[in-house]
Amino acid sequence: MSLTLPPSAKIYLSLAPCDMRKGFDGLSAQVRNILRLDPFSGAVFLFRGKRGNRLKALVWDGSGLCLYAKRLERGKFVWPRASEGAVRLSAAQMAMLIEGLNWKQAIVHDEVVAPSLV
Repeated sequence: MSLTLPPSAKIYLSLAPCDMRKGFDGLSAQVRNILRLDPFSGAVFLFRGKRGNRLKALVWDGSGLCLYAKRLERGKFVWPRASEGAVRLSAAQMAMLIEGLNWKQAIVHDEVVAPSLV
């Protein structure tokens, strides 16, 4: 998956496992109702399935919602153990995550965003 993002882009990793059958509307609703964030803000929202080998990214590009998906043939995407809220990632961390690498090795400042505080 190749996403071209400005350096100022906000990237959120949804901590709760997600039903990978969800599409634009289902993931947008999860961003609004669970993360308490705006799916049309231009931020990237990343979701992982229960098995851990599937990833979806939802992002508003200014003219419409884009949905990206990736399935790892071996291994699982590295994900925090928490099950609520979201973690903010840098573009470098997101690139590592998408490649199936341990993005936690590149932690500069991760920020847990509690749904009730956003």
